[in-house]
Amino acid sequence: MVSAFSRPRSPAAPPAAAPDASDAAVARVPRRTGPADPRTRTALVTGASSGIGAALARRLGAEGTWDLVLSGRDPRRLRAVAHDASAAALAVDLTAPGADRRLADFTLATLGPVDLLVAGAGIGWAGEFREMPADAIGEVIDTDLVATVRLVRLLLPGMVAAGTGRVVLVGSLAGCVGVRGEAVYSAAKAALGAFADALRQEVRGTGVGVSHVIPGVVDTPFFERRGTPYRRSRPRPVPPERVADAIRDAALRGRDEVYVPGWLRLPCRIHGAAPGLYRRLAARFG
Repeated sequence: MVSAFSRPRSPAAPPAAAPDASDAAVARVPRRTGPADPRTRTALVTGASSGIGAALARRLGAEGTWDLVLSGRDPRRLRAVAHDASAAALAVDLTAPGADRRLADFTLATLGPVDLLVAGAGIGWAGEFREMPADAIGEVIDTDLVATVRLVRLLLPGMVAAGTGRVVLVGSLAGCVGVRGEAVYSAAKAALGAFADALRQEVRGTGVGVSHVIPGVVDTPFFERRGTPYRRSRPRPVPPERVADAIRDAALRGRDEVYVPGWLRLPCRIHGAAPGLYRRLAARFG
């Protein structure tokens, strides 16, 4: 077991305060009876209503050694995932005023100290930037960047105080190289990557780690929800379960940066080392 999750397990956490019905809280599904397993770890996963977050929740829930809180915008979908993962959940829009605090308080009341925070909530918008509505600009940046930074700010001090924990930020290839028709999404994910790098330097030596997981095209409802389905033949979308496994591996092995699939590291490296060459290749191959 890596040191990031070496905290001795304390007695069962106090029960959560009665959640606000307006947040569509999902009651905890009991999983264990008897004494707490000393191997049990705690995790909060955002963006768990579907896609990568849902796949990760089910993956961790199946292991039987995680106590989980899940968050997402869709109460119905979130309730189903929480049932499958034997998790507690709070359906909430993290861009709403005070939502980050409500989720943090709910998580700490339900789990106690958090070993793992996986920030997977995100939305996209596809189209020419000059045609992008102003409110859509704010929604993408608030969801993909600001809400995540605020939630990390609330939970990180507890991890540092305990001397253990890991933050996993789910980025995107678009944040490494920029993608035509996704200018604001690319900008938000690029900022998230820079945040991961800076935060990792700040917490070095505290026992807390920061992982940046960078998927390419993933077979999730993301594309339909952004308004434009994915129509390219290459690269082929990977299943969300593959990204979920990479997130789990990054957390348990303490990996700072993970690409899914691994070959995506190459275009990102070319973009960083030889941007002119990358732009020529991008113009030719798209």
